Amino acid sequence: MILSTLTIILALGYCRQQTQVRKVLTENQRLWNENRDLRKTLEQYNSVSHQITDRQAVQQRVAGQFVERRAYYRRNWQQFISVGASDYRTGFLGGIKGLSIIVRNQTEYPIDNVVVTVQYMRNNDDVFKTEQYTINNIPEKGERSIAASNSRKGSKVNLQLVSITSQAMNFCWAADKPAPAGNPDPFECVPSAPKNP
Repeated sequence: MILSTLTIILALGYCRQQTQVRKVLTENQRLWNENRDLRKTLEQYNSVSHQITDRQAVQQRVAGQFVERRAYYRRNWQQFISVGASDYRTGFLGGIKGLSIIVRNQTEYPIDNVVVTVQYMRNNDDVFKTEQYTINNIPEKGERSIAASNSRKGSKVNLQLVSITSQAMNFCWAADKPAPAGNPDPFECVPSAPKNP
């Protein structure tokens, strides 16, 4: 009788302890998730804050008389022109479907065309195939996308800019034409006339 009573008391204590442990674990998981979400939000706020600061610095520099606006965009084009891939599907054994190439133009001038190379990569980072696409008429402060072809193999893609042309910005850039040393405005399509002193 005493033994069975002790067994019942111990069993009840063990059940209470397990319930308490589950509560603590659940609370820990909730706090961990909340902490992760807060970290993500903080990173996003920091990123936005940096972008705002960078943009304000750009606006101040562009508004000044020291650098002509188009020349500033030409010299710092990597900050304003980018290429990326849309979300795409991969098959169970490889293969890529639903890929779009997106070109973003954050300058104040339209871009006539952007040439992009798409490498379809296997899991071991070997290139299965490479294709080239031209995206035309990207508006100022806007973006344009085109659909890329599907691939029967590959698990990821690698995008590389090949060339960018904008008549409105007098901007001509190509990956295979390095900037000449000592030229302060190397990507100007038609060099400006020298200013009189």
